[in-house]
Amino acid sequence: MKRKGAKLDLDDAGELVKVGARIAGAGDRFTQAILDTLASVPHSDVPKSSAPHVRALALSRSASRTAAAISGSAALVPGPLGLATLVLDLRGVWKTQAQMVADIAALYGKTSTLTTEQMVFCLFKHTAAHLLRDVVVRAGERYVVRRAGTKALAHIATRLGVTLANQALGKTVARYVPLAGALSVAGYAYWDTRSVAQTAIELFSHEVVVIEGEELPGFSVREAPDQRRAGY
Repeated sequence: MKRKGAKLDLDDAGELVKVGARIAGAGDRFTQAILDTLASVPHSDVPKSSAPHVRALALSRSASRTAAAISGSAALVPGPLGLATLVLDLRGVWKTQAQMVADIAALYGKTSTLTTEQMVFCLFKHTAAHLLRDVVVRAGERYVVRRAGTKALAHIATRLGVTLANQALGKTVARYVPLAGALSVAGYAYWDTRSVAQTAIELFSHEVVVIEGEELPGFSVREAPDQRRAGY
């Protein structure tokens, strides 16, 4: 393929159309990566803090730098070969973010009630909030978390996989301009991780009520049984 500076020529564009078509049908790979990430909530050795917000911001900066390094390094691999690193890149970033979420929860004393639903909410709210509106709901000064069950989580992961696969074309373009693309992808990973941290801080700095139940849509916050309050 021919290149002129950091611009894509017609040959590149034609190949990207084919790549885009492959990515559009690759939601299952993204879904599996999401399910693998959510298979277990990471353990945290971070103690509860008397100044959790300050500590959480520090964790956010550290994790964001790690995520940027992972994505930036993967994006240095050019062209179609670089595409093979895309899902591996996301797995590495999500693993870093998941550990950060667990550590932030620990800072706020929420480790014992941290659930998979809270994890998926923190990781993907800024990307696909519409898919998670029935999982975690703001109710006044508290957040209500509905236990989704295995089938519901699998359904959410599938829809997230399709959404992320469609968004992946932008990262694909970056991999055809390795150096500039690596900086762009690293910057996005940094921003993405900071967004995850902001969601986690917002969630865990409030009272969190976990409600047991399988059905997500239309549940009643007031009438729901078996509530467990986190951090209280």
